[in-house]
Amino acid sequence: MKTKRTQVLVAGGGPVGSVAAAYLAGQGIDVILAEAGSEAALDLRASTFHPPTLEMLETLGITDHLMANGLKAPVYQWRDRRSGEFLSFDLTEIADVTKYPFRLQCEQSHLAQGLASRLSSRDGAEVLVNHRVTWMDQDADGVDVMLETPTDVMKVRADYVIGADGANSIIRKRLGVEFDGFTYPESFLCLSTKQEIRDEIPDLAHVNYISDPNEWLVLLRVPRFWRVLVPANEENPAELLSEEKKSAVFGGFLADGEAVRTEHSTIYRVHQRVAKNFRVGRALLAGDAAHLNNPLGGFGMNSGIHDAFNLCEKLVRVIRGEPEELLDLYDRQRRKVTHDFTQQQTIRNMEMMRHGQGEMHERRRAEMQALIENDEARRTYLLRQAMFCSLADAAAID
Repeated sequence: MKTKRTQVLVAGGGPVGSVAAAYLAGQGIDVILAEAGSEAALDLRASTFHPPTLEMLETLGITDHLMANGLKAPVYQWRDRRSGEFLSFDLTEIADVTKYPFRLQCEQSHLAQGLASRLSSRDGAEVLVNHRVTWMDQDADGVDVMLETPTDVMKVRADYVIGADGANSIIRKRLGVEFDGFTYPESFLCLSTKQEIRDEIPDLAHVNYISDPNEWLVLLRVPRFWRVLVPANEENPAELLSEEKKSAVFGGFLADGEAVRTEHSTIYRVHQRVAKNFRVGRALLAGDAAHLNNPLGGFGMNSGIHDAFNLCEKLVRVIRGEPEELLDLYDRQRRKVTHDFTQQQTIRNMEMMRHGQGEMHERRRAEMQALIENDEARRTYLLRQAMFCSLADAAAID
């Protein structure tokens, strides 16, 4: 059996794991990034980068790469499907606090693959694809992790391990950390098409949240596609991925749904869960391994990247000799922000989308109309939705 030694093992080569590994390597920390798949994550779901995330990623030298492969979306809309009414929010209003006053629509694979390819050329850094975590144990001095390949098993001894290995995290399970919360009863169906939807709906923004009591939807523009997300209550996956379902979804807002050609179709379940602990000894959790939320608002991947920066800044200091209690501060800061901002805001967004035309929807619509009309309140709202407030809240926790 092969064995390796490193300072930090990062499990999971998605956006959060790749950011963590790149940050550590940039600080001269020996790191191994272990990815179960054949390459860094190709998941198409996460595609929105918020302004402070772009600022963070600039320190890793990857933001220009994302900008070259992405689409700027300064305006996003909350729309009523039945009435056609919409409210627009423009992030250029906060251009005085960020050089990136927009959301960047860019598939997460550009981040994960871009960082992984650069990481491979760094001294002291190694990227291992097709290496799946199967077991982990720790003692007072380090962590032992078993990685399985298609043909072999490898043991890695690390000073610390970061579990960024997703919702089904083996690291979290091996730690026995509870993952409290709930799963939404409906599945979500994501469809991508190259058809230009604005030919029929010219006033669409690049990011649109469209409420409706029967079938709410999200319309997002990414560089190559329009992406449509709808709730899906059918039990049979074959029905959800059928031409009939596709035609019905697009026919709900276009003249001829049958004529629309889709490039990708994906079904997935959505959860609202938070790990009871983000740190257990020398093992730490980040991203989906630590918390899950619905996609409305684009907070999931961004909050995971914020985890990685918060954690790695502290972990570097600990490795260089500062007290390990810094890692407890990571746990307190990021877990509280997850509960207080990410979970509550995404749950609220989901309720608004689900209850179009109802009393709750009308109350929420009135609140947002008041935001549009109040310069100070609107600015606070934009800063909050852009995730600047959540970062400030975390920094205030000691």
